[in-house]
Amino acid sequence: MCQRPVPNPNPNPNPSPTSKQNPNPSCCSSSSGSGSGSGSSPDSPKSPLSRDEALRDLKRQALLRELSRQLAHGDRAARVQAARDIRRLARASVKARSAFAVDAVVGPLVVMLPSPEREEREAALLALLNLAVRNERNKVTIVESGAVPPLVELLKSESSGLRELAAAAILTLSAAESNKPTIMASGAAPLLVQILINGSIQGKVDAVTALYNLSSCKESLDPSLYVGAVAPLLALLKESRKHSKFAEKASSLLEILSSTNEGRSAISEVEGGILTMVETVEDGSYLSMEYAAGVLLSLCQSGRDKYRELILKEGAIPGLLRLTVYGTKRGQERARELLDMLRDDSKQKRVTSEVLETIAYDIASRVDGPIQAAETAKRLLKDMIQRKMELSVSRLHVKAVSCPTAVPSR
Repeated sequence: MCQRPVPNPNPNPNPSPTSKQNPNPSCCSSSSGSGSGSGSSPDSPKSPLSRDEALRDLKRQALLRELSRQLAHGDRAARVQAARDIRRLARASVKARSAFAVDAVVGPLVVMLPSPEREEREAALLALLNLAVRNERNKVTIVESGAVPPLVELLKSESSGLRELAAAAILTLSAAESNKPTIMASGAAPLLVQILINGSIQGKVDAVTALYNLSSCKESLDPSLYVGAVAPLLALLKESRKHSKFAEKASSLLEILSSTNEGRSAISEVEGGILTMVETVEDGSYLSMEYAAGVLLSLCQSGRDKYRELILKEGAIPGLLRLTVYGTKRGQERARELLDMLRDDSKQKRVTSEVLETIAYDIASRVDGPIQAAETAKRLLKDMIQRKMELSVSRLHVKAVSCPTAVPSR
């Protein structure tokens, strides 16, 4: 009969040669696995899974050393093939993506970017792009290795394919916050605008996203330098789904550009430009609605007499009324301010309660359907009345401050 061995509470990880082992371990095999809570001995063999993982790591390290050697010392064909292998492996495995983002790999790939051979430039660019995707640390490593200057040069390439690959790389690298100042200082933004103006649809989309990423940088875009971006941005926004993430980025950039006289003029002069912003207020996501309302408000604030009729002509009122209830806090404030500016004070027009209720009910029907329209319309009207009361109190306060009570003489 086989007795269960008594476990040593303090097992020695390095047993002495005189330690005796059970001469017949198989007789206890059925009981050794019965305790689910028992830990494995330090001397027990690794599980097949652990051994397989260890073997994969060893193979990956060996491959890394070989690819690094080919990049550093191989001829052109060897370098190109090594870059292609890195791209393929980085696309297929998250672990490979992390393992290959080391100086011995990234450095030689960056050196390949200015190569006179297109095949070499393209292979290095695609390898770096795939190493950077969905890996923040790799993005930073690539920029710290000096990739931005040669990428900017590729943005000037005569080859549209290389230009747009470089734009995709800049887009990916600009997603890391610490990379943004370096990219902004490199002069990449004006070249991205050129791709936005003249590139393919994919190139334009990548350029918009890269510019949007860079717009949050402390050294942000100078709106007056990028007026040429207005027309293609409006065209892309017009054709996109207004509630999409892309529409949010495009409308955000248009709001930035609307802060200058040149930008505002360009928005109003593009055929259907103001209509596109009105449609975004009506159908966009909460952020797109906020940005589009900001554009329209900027137009009206800069020249109410010039832009008021243009905005009203495109039917902005229903969307703005809806935004006062459904939207971000900032979007609601902008909608209310713009509605105040669009009101015709010169003729002292007053909307009758019946007309106001009809407008509110129409908006509510389109938003929540006819069943809940009455309740939604009540909320709309309540909000509008509250806003009117707040404005009245504000005006009384201003009047009181401007006409202080005389201090009685003693």
